[in-house]
Amino acid sequence: MMPLRFSGRTCVLLLAALALIPACSEKKQHPVDRVIGSFSDSLPHIGLPPDADATDANWAGADLGPKPPVKPLYPEESAKHFLLPDGYRMEPVLTEPEIEQPGAIAFDGNGRMYVLELRSYMLTADSDGELDPISRISRWEDRDHDGVYETGTVFVDSLVFPRFVLPYGKDCILAMESNRDNVYRYTDTDGDGRADQKELFTNRFGRAGNVEHQQAFMYYGMDNWLYSTVNAFRVRETAGGIIRQPTGYNHAQWGLTHDDDGKLWFLGGASGVPSYFQFPIHYGNFEVPDELAEGFKVPWGAPVRIADMQGGMDQVRQPDGSLNEVTGSAGNDIYRGDRLPRELYGELFYGEPVARIVRQVHPVVAEGLTTLHNAYQEEKSEFLRSTDPLFRPVDLTTAPDGTLYVTDMYRGIIQEGQWVQPGSYLRARIEQYQLDKVIGLGRIWRLTHEGIPRDKTRPRMLDQQPSELIQYLNHPNGWWRDKAQQLIVLSGDTSLGPRLEELLGSESEGTNARIHALWCLEGLGLLQENHIRQLAASPQPRLRIQALRAGESLYLEGPAGLDATYNRMMEDPVADVAIQAMLSAKFLGLENLESRIAAIADTSDIRGIRLVGEQILDQLEAGGNNLADGDFSEEQLASLERGKAIYNELCVQCHGAGGIGKPAGKDQLMAPALASSLRVQGHPRYALGAILHGLQGEIEGKQYAGGIMVGNAEQSDRWIADITSYIRVGLGNGASLVTEADAAAFRQATRGRQAPYSYPELLASIPRELKPTEAWKMEASHTQPVVIGGVASPRAAFDFGGWTTGADQQVGMWYRIDFPEPIRLEEIQFDAPANGTVWAAAKKPAAYPRELSVQASQDGQTWKEITRVRPDSLEVAFKLPPTRLRALRLELTDVPDDPGIPWSMRQMRLYGQQESQQSTHSKPETK
Repeated sequence: MMPLRFSGRTCVLLLAALALIPACSEKKQHPVDRVIGSFSDSLPHIGLPPDADATDANWAGADLGPKPPVKPLYPEESAKHFLLPDGYRMEPVLTEPEIEQPGAIAFDGNGRMYVLELRSYMLTADSDGELDPISRISRWEDRDHDGVYETGTVFVDSLVFPRFVLPYGKDCILAMESNRDNVYRYTDTDGDGRADQKELFTNRFGRAGNVEHQQAFMYYGMDNWLYSTVNAFRVRETAGGIIRQPTGYNHAQWGLTHDDDGKLWFLGGASGVPSYFQFPIHYGNFEVPDELAEGFKVPWGAPVRIADMQGGMDQVRQPDGSLNEVTGSAGNDIYRGDRLPRELYGELFYGEPVARIVRQVHPVVAEGLTTLHNAYQEEKSEFLRSTDPLFRPVDLTTAPDGTLYVTDMYRGIIQEGQWVQPGSYLRARIEQYQLDKVIGLGRIWRLTHEGIPRDKTRPRMLDQQPSELIQYLNHPNGWWRDKAQQLIVLSGDTSLGPRLEELLGSESEGTNARIHALWCLEGLGLLQENHIRQLAASPQPRLRIQALRAGESLYLEGPAGLDATYNRMMEDPVADVAIQAMLSAKFLGLENLESRIAAIADTSDIRGIRLVGEQILDQLEAGGNNLADGDFSEEQLASLERGKAIYNELCVQCHGAGGIGKPAGKDQLMAPALASSLRVQGHPRYALGAILHGLQGEIEGKQYAGGIMVGNAEQSDRWIADITSYIRVGLGNGASLVTEADAAAFRQATRGRQAPYSYPELLASIPRELKPTEAWKMEASHTQPVVIGGVASPRAAFDFGGWTTGADQQVGMWYRIDFPEPIRLEEIQFDAPANGTVWAAAKKPAAYPRELSVQASQDGQTWKEITRVRPDSLEVAFKLPPTRLRALRLELTDVPDDPGIPWSMRQMRLYGQQESQQSTHSKPETK
């Protein structure tokens, strides 16, 4: 062996490096030992709460005497507590101290594992600090191929309870935080394993409130759309920007997966069961009685003895202290790997962390409808159980190595703070067993089976050319097929068309490969009517179904040549195909739909066809107006409907169906996309100016084939208001409406204008949004956290989460902002939540102020009233005479008659300009 030699300079560098890591080289206390050391020396004495009734079902029979704490086990010890069918075993692949409190995982094209670390989740029984920015997304890989992910980096740090992580191309993920409205694209541009670039991907994606009730699991579907739990819409990235379509309500919280046919399976939360799985969610909701087999809601967990169920003693199976009815579900996966016994392929797996089980679900399809069965119901058991009370399975994932990974949050409390308040049954159990001390741990497990080794092939898709990825569309592991399709579509490489067409038409290739080839063509914009007709004539029902689904995007672009295909296939002899044709026909709004569906439903003796047909007819009778789902008055709805008609008659020619822009040759659009446009959703004067007077020239340095948008000054104020409102509210946008009076006032204010605006001119004419800085000082007479565990801060009025007084509105309550320099204020906007505090059990009148005195000050001491306003809706907006000020105060001068209504504000926006430093104006976000 050659001796190691160091130059003098090398020795200096080495010594300097060693000086940086002595703390790392010392043996640190293992997190398990840290938790054990935090337990109280004396056993807590927990008595019945003062207001509790010992004979009530919640408390009857509860033993609240002193008990030893539930101690965490090292991973290798906890593994011995798993109860599995013969031949299966669980092995850790990543554990604490490397990760803490994992909530979900996802793999990128090189097989690197991203871990959603929810480090702020329930650090105390009161959920203190739950929204502190201490969570992160880390990335891990197994470089020595021993099956353990030993090498990791913190890809994104300092996050507020992140909702999901979705790998989205090379060194890139999509993610968002709790109580936020935006999804961001995080990219590592220099290859150091940490994201150094953050870009807005889409807005209007979130909701505020309890962390268990917010959207989660952004998921790339086989149809190339992005879905999530909670949200009743889907989004998609196109050349013209992000587009959005409404879907049915998925009733899900933490879990989303799909099967080989691309059907999404959503997982409920508190329901403890899958929430929607019968049909693709974009067709709306269909109610199927008895879709859960008898006994499905009964879990068969191992004896854990501690009876820590939020529902109280009536949810406890005696005498073993386990759960007797499902109450929480988290993380699901249709197993589609190739390194477990074949009978598991296509089965649904999900975690029930309260019961400490992983359930295997066997879907049974009959007459076009699916019924779910616990695969171990007859044995009164589950696929995976644990006698370790701290096992908390919250996510399941088919891995690149062909096995199934289980994300185990491994902790004491698995219920959010709202439901463990002092005096509750669960709080008593938490304190009795000191469950609140078991924090900061977490494991990722691999499920294996003896005699079937994991696949040690390391994916390198991110380093391969798109043409090389086509081979994986026929891989036996569904993860490889899905990831190859996603990366092919994201590449935008249309030169792959001939090879994908060849694969699509090859009878010798597997059905799964042909399905993925179809959706690759669709995602690349290469799908043609002949592809649809080709598969629609296939003898394989699965291919016929996919032809109908993929053909929807073609049909919406304009070709009417597929009508006959959809009409014919509603009478397909296979129930699943006929039902798919009915769903597609309803989604596309085919002519004579009602009579066609009625005739089929009336004459069919197949249960699924009758059920779907009847419910489609009920939905058609009720009306399918997506605009009606909003909180609009009849007058506003009428305006939006008129605007929609104007758009479809006129604007669609250049801006395209759905507002995504009309293609005009290679990489060019006729006019800008309006769907999900931040410009359109910004100040209404932008859209008003473009529509009334026209817009010409480049927009943000981009040329459009149309060149110029002519103005519409000859149209009435109502016409201008209608179309402006529609493009601001429809087309995936979510801004405020514009009234006829607003249009008239804008016309009067710009009456001297003759020529179309240029983009810079139009921007200059709009009041700038003044974005808050650290130098702004916000104060309020009253402030409380909007959610339990949240932060009480007046500054939050500018955030998506919001600010609230908490207390009932009272005359004299105030909110003020002090600015570091004078500003000229022209307009104030903010939203008010429908309920004053999002945890309120019953819906209350909206928490907007009933009357406000708007006051200005030059010195922060002397105040002068500018105006007095009376808001009357959740969206508050009022204009001011341009006013110079150094401080702004809003003061309540009238209050609601009903009690229990606080004053709440969120997403506050001030418009005007800074007086002294015009160069520091916040440039509006554009898209």
